[in-house]
Amino acid sequence: MEANTYSSLNEVQKAVDDWIVKVGGGYFSELTNMVVLTEEVGELARVIARVYGDQVAKQGDLGADAHAKLSEELADVLWVVACLANQTGVNLTDAFAATLAKKTKRDANRFKK
Repeated sequence: MEANTYSSLNEVQKAVDDWIVKVGGGYFSELTNMVVLTEEVGELARVIARVYGDQVAKQGDLGADAHAKLSEELADVLWVVACLANQTGVNLTDAFAATLAKKTKRDANRFKK
């Protein structure tokens, strides 16, 4: 599948699995991927803190394009989430739909003023 052609989480999960099988040499353990996810979320937090927070980036810290760095880190998080979902048999499309339904029901009036 070509870049920019993923229209569903199922397609993302399949693309990740295909890459892991064909190029990556297999999945890391679930525990290792959880640690990698934590690392990637930390990298995302670093970008957010410097772009939207009070921290000031050092010269060259984010590269020439902060938005591109933010996109890269968000995609890295999604990658590892897809790995964990694949390894544990979770269909992210179904799981997300269930979460959206839960939040919609639970929070129907929560944020209305």
